[in-house]
Amino acid sequence: MKRILLPTDFSDNAYNAIRYALNLFREEEATFYLLNTFTPVSYHTGYLIENPAPYGMEDIAMINSKREVERIEERIKKEFDNPKHHFVRLSTFNTLIGEIKETILEHDIDLIVMGTKGATGAKEVFIGTHTMYTIKKVNCPVIAVPSGFEFEKPTDVLFPTDYNLSIENKYLPLVKEISDKHKCRLNILNAYSGVSLDNDRQKTKESLDEYFKDNVRLFHIAEGMDVLEAVEDFQKKYKINLLIMIHNKHSFFENLLFKPVINQIAYHTNIPFLVIPSEERMK
Repeated sequence: MKRILLPTDFSDNAYNAIRYALNLFREEEATFYLLNTFTPVSYHTGYLIENPAPYGMEDIAMINSKREVERIEERIKKEFDNPKHHFVRLSTFNTLIGEIKETILEHDIDLIVMGTKGATGAKEVFIGTHTMYTIKKVNCPVIAVPSGFEFEKPTDVLFPTDYNLSIENKYLPLVKEISDKHKCRLNILNAYSGVSLDNDRQKTKESLDEYFKDNVRLFHIAEGMDVLEAVEDFQKKYKINLLIMIHNKHSFFENLLFKPVINQIAYHTNIPFLVIPSEERMK
């Protein structure tokens, strides 16, 4: 049974991501962990010193959090009524990233699905801060779902790569699983800047071809483009339902994800994207 973590701040954006997860795994047995974290604004050092066993603000926040998480579960069951899906409610006084890390360890989480507002203009932040830091700090696959995105079966998936990845990555089976269950066409895209693949990367390409041999897969080369341009150009030509990236440290993805301002780039996060930790980050 798959174990999926669904952080929520009770916003429409967060519920939209929950809805996406429930649709994506509609046919699978899964346990969904509905997580809300809270830190009362007035909960500061001075308050802790004066109240070593505080009662009040934290308790009220906990009551409110539990009530709202319960309402989310009721809303889900009313909308989906899926006997294959089970829910665990979590309300915790903690930072979001800290609690996500603890929840992954405690409940052996397979995947995180969360919302992101995305970029709506060339000078806006690429993705939401919470999502960004979850991807950066947590060794678990994350699906970031743009605000307002209505679920579409991921029939066409774009997987840009520089082939600097390990075929032994323990999360790569998730890509295959999604491709199998939704009969996806997997578009593996390499931006070609005039330097041919070395032996190691050519072997990785061949290994990927073998790994996905039972799936519909196409290999693409974008000549004379960097990866950002290649992804943007591909999206203009083809309708993509899901973007998949492996977060290699020091790779193009690091620059893509954590560059605070997107300058003169028309590419926006208008589709869900799955980010997989690299083997390097999991060591």
